Amino acid sequence: MEKCKKNLFLTLLLAFLLAMPAGALAFDLGPLSVGGAIRANYVIGDYGDGASPSQPSRSDRDGGNFELDTFRINLDYEQDSWIGKAEYRFYNGYHFLHTGWVGYNFDDISQLQVGVNRVPFGPGPYGVSQSWMFDQHYYVGLSDDMDLGAKYSTSFDKLKVDFGYYVMDEGSYFGGTDNAARYSYDAVEDDNGNGYEEEHQFNIRAIYPVEMGNMNSDIGASLQYGLLDSSGPQDDGDHWAASMHAVNKFSNWTLAAQLTYYKYDVEDATGQSTELVNFGAYDYYTPVAAEAWVPAISLSYYLETPNIDFLNYVIPYVEYSSIVKEETDFNDSEMWVLGAAWARGGWYIYTDLAYSNGNDFVGNESGWSRFGANPDDEWEYRFNINFGYYF
Repeated sequence: MEKCKKNLFLTLLLAFLLAMPAGALAFDLGPLSVGGAIRANYVIGDYGDGASPSQPSRSDRDGGNFELDTFRINLDYEQDSWIGKAEYRFYNGYHFLHTGWVGYNFDDISQLQVGVNRVPFGPGPYGVSQSWMFDQHYYVGLSDDMDLGAKYSTSFDKLKVDFGYYVMDEGSYFGGTDNAARYSYDAVEDDNGNGYEEEHQFNIRAIYPVEMGNMNSDIGASLQYGLLDSSGPQDDGDHWAASMHAVNKFSNWTLAAQLTYYKYDVEDATGQSTELVNFGAYDYYTPVAAEAWVPAISLSYYLETPNIDFLNYVIPYVEYSSIVKEETDFNDSEMWVLGAAWARGGWYIYTDLAYSNGNDFVGNESGWSRFGANPDDEWEYRFNINFGYYF
């Protein structure tokens, strides 16, 4: 009965939002704009008896589950050359700061951001992905990664360059774990103090536009190096990553590709070198391979729908990515996503069918360490509809 009441409430809430004009809930306070979003998920897939992030409730596995995903508040500030952005997110049982920075726009179109901001690594904010699931770069901390520091973006003729220095990760906020109540995947200490914390990270990214007939391409490279601090029995370590990426647009098609190599120099609790590093995000911990290649590719098509009253445009896509581990005893972690994003006014809806043999959010019958050793190497599926209203 309680589940039926919750599903009825979400259904009525989404119907109410659907009837509202875009931006009806947003408002301005002088140079400050206030907005946000509310999102709900329908999920069905391969799920066993263990707990897994964002899985359907046990009582509704056979028929799927419909529940609140997140509620967020956004603040955007702009006055003269000064700018700022903040975002705070609430999930079921935990909440955290997603973004929080102040910045300055210089006359030469350069920009400085100071605070919790997106690390410049990869072809764009979400890597090559168009989907709600993202690609595997996100789950090893190499796309849409928020850290605390400064980023300077500028241009040299056509060449766009970003420089970043991050004193530490974005931190952990309020949840059931000490160090994993956060949005971005980071190397973290577990609740017993074992593991590492990121500090003193340097980033540089360069992207150059190239025209080849009817195709426009943004060709780029990214580099990252940082230190790892341990308060446990392990010695301090370090990590680095390098990536080549390209986003190619021809007509309404977008073909994006990325190849990344990363390595964490880490030890286990006994002081021995290890091929696993403890990561945290979404209020849970997960082991990740300490050294791997990450290839990713996506193909999408932007289709405007002027003759459909209830739809502005749709973006169908297909994506593939993998964590190809250097440790030969580990199984790789692959993921396919077939889906589409549908937009109407303030609505943005994802419909994703994900199929993976190594992602914590796609099934959990094969257990944990799916980004790490992935011992079962079992292919599982998740069908997900994310209803998002942005105001």
